[in-house]
Amino acid sequence: MAKFEEAEKRKQRNIFVCRKCKSKIRASSMKVSQGKVSCRKCGSRDLRPARKK
Repeated sequence: MAKFEEAEKRKQRNIFVCRKCKSKIRASSMKVSQGKVSCRKCGSRDLRPARKK
């Protein structure tokens, strides 16, 4: 199966994972780095980028 650049961006761009409860959050990287985004589930601000598979 061929990999499309557009599909990879759609799947990986702006997705972050909570370090405490492991839930996925879609937000801009600028807001995450400024600490304006928190986890919906546990309220933590510790987020990391989603891992590429």
